[in-house]
Amino acid sequence: MSLLATSLLLLVIALGTYFQTVTGFGLAMIVIGISSGASLTSVPFIATVVSLISLVNSAVALPRHLHHIDWRLANTTLLGIVPSSVIGVVLLNYLNTQASSVLEFLLGAVIVYSGISFALRPRQRKTESSLKSFFIVGFVSGLCGGLFGMPGPPIIFHLYRQPLEMPVIRNMLLLIFACTSFSRTFYEVITTGLDKDTLIISAIAVPCVALVTLLAQRYPPAISATTLRRITFITLVIIGLGLIMGSIKNLGLF
Repeated sequence: MSLLATSLLLLVIALGTYFQTVTGFGLAMIVIGISSGASLTSVPFIATVVSLISLVNSAVALPRHLHHIDWRLANTTLLGIVPSSVIGVVLLNYLNTQASSVLEFLLGAVIVYSGISFALRPRQRKTESSLKSFFIVGFVSGLCGGLFGMPGPPIIFHLYRQPLEMPVIRNMLLLIFACTSFSRTFYEVITTGLDKDTLIISAIAVPCVALVTLLAQRYPPAISATTLRRITFITLVIIGLGLIMGSIKNLGLF
């Protein structure tokens, strides 16, 4: 990559890191979306880089905040998301492009509808959902990750609707996505390995990610929890629209 492209990519990574440290998600969406849209690099390449730097983000952000995590809910969610991620990858190998695109379109439509509904009424539930619901949502998130490379939306919706404090939601999401990033990276290492360029760009990005993570924790945006929830749901609408547009393009309808 050229010096200019690398500099722009680091700027995008810094933006994604700040957003994820504050909300608990968004690094992959922002970095992959902007960098691929601006033709800075290929999607497979930057997806691997994002998995690696997500681990750095979580490693810096989580250690001092592990007490905020509800381990009962987190472990139940991970029991669903880890195995279903593998199932999603296996299903992807059996589904043809058209069937996969139809599923992607339906997922995008559900995300957009839910995001708009919640953005207009960003209130929490009065009571916590059952443990079974966390397992089910985790399982669905894993399938989405395996099929579409995007495990976030289902579990983000579910957690942001719970009667939990914002630090609990944020740090649980960071933990969950750290586990999914580790699983993806481990699978890639044992199957194809990591190429030199991926390691170089990731190494260059590590100081940036670590510094921005610390700054985001020290200087979070001065907005209310309700506003942050509204921003979260609007962001998910954007994700859903991206899935819809991508599926329409793959189906040859656009």
